[in-house]
Amino acid sequence: MLLRILGTAAGGGLPQWNCACPGGAGARRHPTRRRLHDGLAVHGADPGAWFLANATPDVAEQLEDHSALRPGAGQERTPVVPVVLTDAELDHTLGLLRLREAARIDVWCTEPVHKALTTRLPLPDILAPYTELTWHELPLTDAGQPARIAGLEVSALPLSDKRPRYAADEPAHPAWSAALEVRDPGTGASALYAPAVASWSDLLDHEIASADCVLLDGTFLHEDEPRRTGVSRRTASEMGHMPIEGRNGTAERLRRIGARVHYTHLNNTNPLVDPDAPQHERLAGLGLRVAEERMVVSL
Repeated sequence: MLLRILGTAAGGGLPQWNCACPGGAGARRHPTRRRLHDGLAVHGADPGAWFLANATPDVAEQLEDHSALRPGAGQERTPVVPVVLTDAELDHTLGLLRLREAARIDVWCTEPVHKALTTRLPLPDILAPYTELTWHELPLTDAGQPARIAGLEVSALPLSDKRPRYAADEPAHPAWSAALEVRDPGTGASALYAPAVASWSDLLDHEIASADCVLLDGTFLHEDEPRRTGVSRRTASEMGHMPIEGRNGTAERLRRIGARVHYTHLNNTNPLVDPDAPQHERLAGLGLRVAEERMVVSL
């Protein structure tokens, strides 16, 4: 199994067009610091079999950045694009619109995400003149057999009832935001992809400990970061993202687990977007690191 990191930034990317914060300014001065929206491509045993974990606004550039995701020799087009969603947030779903040249888009998601994308953000109506959207239910962990996608077993670990703003009045459901659990049935290798973690549960703790590789929510470094930088009146946790450092942070929890973890989904206000920030050294001392653009993880 191969994990191709397509992007590592939170909504807006890095730099964010309307922000002159140190992270954004640094990325404008140093183009190598730029980060595309957080996303992932996962390959099964067959090199030609893959699926997207989330479809970001940058999806076209992300696919073009990886030759293995382009049409192969003798193939004029990629006819079907498989997409597995962690949630219904705009930065994880707007890429479906950019994939409209495909003959068909197969989408796996949880029940509340499907409802949001078909009623509140009516993607089937918008895309019908361009392509065919085929919907599949993404099974919840421990609630049935996982889905078989690209030769891999995939299921959703419910994380929170955090809804996108356009569906804020929809009923609560524990799988509005989920982590993707991916397992290679041939080798037993497993990965966990969780770009938005609002709270820590015993089940999440267990699944992180048992995964061979974890890509985890690293949106904010500190709890008060959104307020302090002026991006929100809410704290990191109130925005649905546990901070990395501090009493309620994920870093210390992960140190106790000892898992192979890469932080992803970094906000432009997070000091970790600067590769020279001293916080990188502190994380390395805990056995933790930040995912890099175009990184490939082999499991």
